[in-house]
Amino acid sequence: MKSDIEIAQEAVMQPIKEVAAAYGIGEDDLELYGKYKAKLTDELWEQVKDRPNGKLVLVTAINPTPAGEGKTTTTVGLGQAMAKLNKKAVIALREPSLGPCFGIKGGAAGGGYAQVVPMEDLNLHFTGDFHAITSANNLLAAMLDNHIQQGNALQIDPRQVVWKRCLDMNDRCLRNVVVGLGNKMDGMVREDHFVITVASEIMAILCLADDIDDLKKRLGRIIVAYTFAGEPVTADDLQATGAMTALLKDAIKPNLIQTLEHTPALVHGGPFANIAHGCNSVRATKMALKMSDITITEAGFGADLGAEKFFDIKCRKAGLKPDAVVLVATVRALKYNGGVAKSDLAEENLEALKKGIVNLEKHIENIQKYDVPVIVTLNSFITDTEAENTFIREFCEERGCEFALSEVWEKGGEGGIALAEKVLDTLENKESHFHTLYEDELSLKEKIEKIATEIYGAKGVVYEPAASKQLAKIEDMGFGNLPICMAKNQYSLSDDAKKLGRPENFDIHIREVYVSAGAGFVVALTGAIMTMPGLPKVPAANGIDVSEDGMITGLF
Repeated sequence: MKSDIEIAQEAVMQPIKEVAAAYGIGEDDLELYGKYKAKLTDELWEQVKDRPNGKLVLVTAINPTPAGEGKTTTTVGLGQAMAKLNKKAVIALREPSLGPCFGIKGGAAGGGYAQVVPMEDLNLHFTGDFHAITSANNLLAAMLDNHIQQGNALQIDPRQVVWKRCLDMNDRCLRNVVVGLGNKMDGMVREDHFVITVASEIMAILCLADDIDDLKKRLGRIIVAYTFAGEPVTADDLQATGAMTALLKDAIKPNLIQTLEHTPALVHGGPFANIAHGCNSVRATKMALKMSDITITEAGFGADLGAEKFFDIKCRKAGLKPDAVVLVATVRALKYNGGVAKSDLAEENLEALKKGIVNLEKHIENIQKYDVPVIVTLNSFITDTEAENTFIREFCEERGCEFALSEVWEKGGEGGIALAEKVLDTLENKESHFHTLYEDELSLKEKIEKIATEIYGAKGVVYEPAASKQLAKIEDMGFGNLPICMAKNQYSLSDDAKKLGRPENFDIHIREVYVSAGAGFVVALTGAIMTMPGLPKVPAANGIDVSEDGMITGLF
């Protein structure tokens, strides 16, 4: 059996100019990064912005397990299947982060015969967007510390610096650091912290900004610290906004690549819905809607995180109205949620399936709360049995969901036709009445509690004293109308990663809250969630190498 990277390396790609031309995009509207990657120009947006939107389909999943779900694989395969049915489809994906690529790889390029290519480029430096975000973030940090060093005219309290440095790598040793050691000229000594680049507020800003002007305004509103008098200090106050915008000028443009079957893929921004908002950029999604009849996009991790943030943050901010949701599950993952060990998942076990399917049930209920039609798809494995598939099909249909098996990993677009037909039928015959879960006018605690009780199924919320104080301050500063971005582990509906299935009678613990004023949301950290992940005991990096002729091996 060929690995994903072997399949990707054997693929015959079309020059990206040809992929674009098939969708009416000329060479003048592309900024080429070699033969197979390009950015779409601002001028192209001006040409297409008044076109009617195509349909918008979100792909999400149950809570991830070590058994794998295949959300991106399904997204890619569904796009390829739509093309086989002569539908003009575009997929809009998130960019992978280097941290998990070298740690525990998540599969942000898809897999098998449902991948986007060039896969190695995408998983490594791609077009440099993440490097630009890292640089803009750390420029602001440098200017902040320099301001304190050079007389501190703004009266910044070094004990109340909230802006963190970032790096696109998993590195637990950088979570808590001390900067400014050395002599007097080496800066003010203070505690500092790093987040992974994808959790940076600048990543969220890039993903949510409409254009350069909006980007600049959002960057200017970033709160970096507080004064000795307790007043907020912004990037505008530090006069850092223009330089940061200059670093992000190209990064804000969506990236165009292709699937193995040459379906266009706009890949831009956004992973990690467990610690950030976890969606690809608004610009990429809006461009895809103008280019296609059907746009298929994804959000990070399970529907409790990715879909909730897609609906309550991205759609709210961008005015998007999804027409349908594809919810991805696997027989193996449902059995894992039912208590079966990873080593035993290949064996038929209907009892475990009945126990574990409650996780899928909760995710169906959650999406239905937003009044969007749901199609459940099973990402098929050869070990799945007819009895298991039938049980899940009947379970979904009893709950008003369409159901389809997906075999896109093995068969590419051909293996996604059954799913594509269900999606098309849903788009034609079921109406979406999308609305957000909560209104802007609710207090921040009310919003947190609504997400915790209605989406996670918690009985209540417990706040650390520091978190309660932070919430009160954020509301006093005038940010009480912002949506909530919950930072929670992806493995469980609760904030305890070990509680599988559909946990009950648990509390959500809020330990820290801060405002991302530029992004336009309030972040609530739950449980033990970290904004800087660590590498595992055996990192994926151990198995990655390059041959004498430059061929990369071991990349997921």
